[in-house]
Amino acid sequence: MTLPGGRTLEYLVEGPPGGLPLVLHHGTPSGAVRLAPVFESAARHGLRLVLASRPGYGGSSPHPGRRVADVAADTAALLDSLGAAHFVTIGWSGGGPHALACAALLPGRCVGASTIAGVAPYEAPGLDWPAGMGEENIAEFEAAAKGVQALDAFLTGMADGLARVTAADVVEAFGDLLSEVDKRALTGGLAGYLAESTRYSVSAGIAGWREDDLAFLAHWGFPLADIRVPVAVWQGEQDRMVPPAHGHWLSAHVPGAEVHLLPAEGHLSLLAGIDEVVENLLAHTTV
Repeated sequence: MTLPGGRTLEYLVEGPPGGLPLVLHHGTPSGAVRLAPVFESAARHGLRLVLASRPGYGGSSPHPGRRVADVAADTAALLDSLGAAHFVTIGWSGGGPHALACAALLPGRCVGASTIAGVAPYEAPGLDWPAGMGEENIAEFEAAAKGVQALDAFLTGMADGLARVTAADVVEAFGDLLSEVDKRALTGGLAGYLAESTRYSVSAGIAGWREDDLAFLAHWGFPLADIRVPVAVWQGEQDRMVPPAHGHWLSAHVPGAEVHLLPAEGHLSLLAGIDEVVENLLAHTTV
């Protein structure tokens, strides 16, 4: 679709036209690639799954300088085009802040939100933001903190290999970011999804990835204290992509958050329990 400002927004939609939309915010880097466990769970619950590529990924126009908060206007425009008044949202990993932005900035339309291994604000008081991350993420965000030029050089160096990654390469490609429980989770098509979404994330260049990283490190553009809709925070304690301290911090700072801290889960393995996430989200939703 064409957004009011002229940018193009690429999206997938699946499910009954009259179903309550479940807006899924993908991780970083990624794009509008069908994540089967979530799409299938949405179908089992009668929901209409909506997944957009954030600006700069896939067929979505770049939006240099975008903030996390900007996702709210894009989401509202997309839902307008689909004729949907209300929605629920889930953000996985780098999508977590974007789900929270929808909860904070679209309170009349967003009736519930969940974050799954979601990132916390970079300058969150009392949080050692990179502590516990795998070495690849530490290097990436050290580059991001140095500015656009350093980040561009880092991501460009990564993109060539990621553009050719296959399911068989995923464990090696993700390296120190995978805990043992997450390595075991790479079955049943999840490795294939990660490979496909990773390839797609750099298919149009690194703009989306760069804009995501810079948006995470900047002010998100809204206070978490503004959130008034039901929010659940799901976090695995064996996560090396988004360390458990992020989930703990969000649990303490998102107003009224329902907290699910799972000692035996990692970053990827949480998706095996997506039905529980969706059921919990709907149990707290009134439309």
